Amino acid sequence: MKFSLIICTYQRRDAIEKLLNSIADQTLYPNEIIIVDGSKNNDTLDFIKTSNFNNLHYFLVDKQNRGLTKQRNFGILKVGKVNEVVCFLDDDTILDSNYFKELIQTYIKEKNALGVGGYISNEVAWSSNFIKNGYCLDGYCRNESLRFKLRKKLGLIDETLPGYMPIYSHGRSIGFLPSSNKTYPVDFFMGGVSSYKKEVFNTIQFSTYFEGYGLYEDMDFCLRASKLGQLYVNTAAKLEHHHEAAGRPNKYCYGKMVVRNGWYVWRVKYPNPGIKAKVLFHLNVIVLLKIRFLNSFYGIHKKEAFTEALGRLVGWFSLFLNTPK
Repeated sequence: MKFSLIICTYQRRDAIEKLLNSIADQTLYPNEIIIVDGSKNNDTLDFIKTSNFNNLHYFLVDKQNRGLTKQRNFGILKVGKVNEVVCFLDDDTILDSNYFKELIQTYIKEKNALGVGGYISNEVAWSSNFIKNGYCLDGYCRNESLRFKLRKKLGLIDETLPGYMPIYSHGRSIGFLPSSNKTYPVDFFMGGVSSYKKEVFNTIQFSTYFEGYGLYEDMDFCLRASKLGQLYVNTAAKLEHHHEAAGRPNKYCYGKMVVRNGWYVWRVKYPNPGIKAKVLFHLNVIVLLKIRFLNSFYGIHKKEAFTEALGRLVGWFSLFLNTPK
């Protein structure tokens, strides 16, 4: 299957170089690499001019097309007509050599796959040994964080599998799928390690509601795409995510986005939740907010925790005063 890769970037010249070097080592190389750069300087452009990566097309976009979802939609318009799959990667990822081989193979094995996500391997330590009070799935276990332990005790989380959103939202992310090399059906995956059949873009695009950094823009798109066909995560399609600091919002803005954008994607999946679901959603927001405030007194990064907690608080009040549309 012929496939295109779209990389949206902003002010991350060094990260782009590391990613492209890992792409050059792939056992299956993209038929097309499209870099959509929203940077306000020419650092990435200057690097691309002096590099020699095959099938690479570079676009420096203006303010009108700057922002993650806008840049992705711009890149989709540049995809070659003969390519069947469109892949997306965050610019601060580094791929295992078989990443694209495993990803594309999933479409061949799973005939109904409309989208396939990759698997971040460097963020969670999984063990084949049982971990008391941990989270276990398919014979693998990982440590459970304080927030999940507390929510369990308070009855604020159920047994919904990772990759599916509970009726009250606040479920388990793809990071709770074990490093088993298996392929799992899901309703969502992470946008920075994603791919879709090109045909899906004939029906939907990335929402420009998510401006700039675009937290949860991937969740929004996946939830809409999952109504059109089946999505999967292949845990054998591995890569590392290194969370480049450049280009990220401050913690206050991040906290607001966690709450407001979290509410938005919840309503994409469940437009008319019942009273119980609404109560559970807001109780989870409050508990997570209080944990971040406690982190500002007892955690390692006290200032960051406080500003994020403040952003969450403002974001929560804004749900009632200025509901996201």
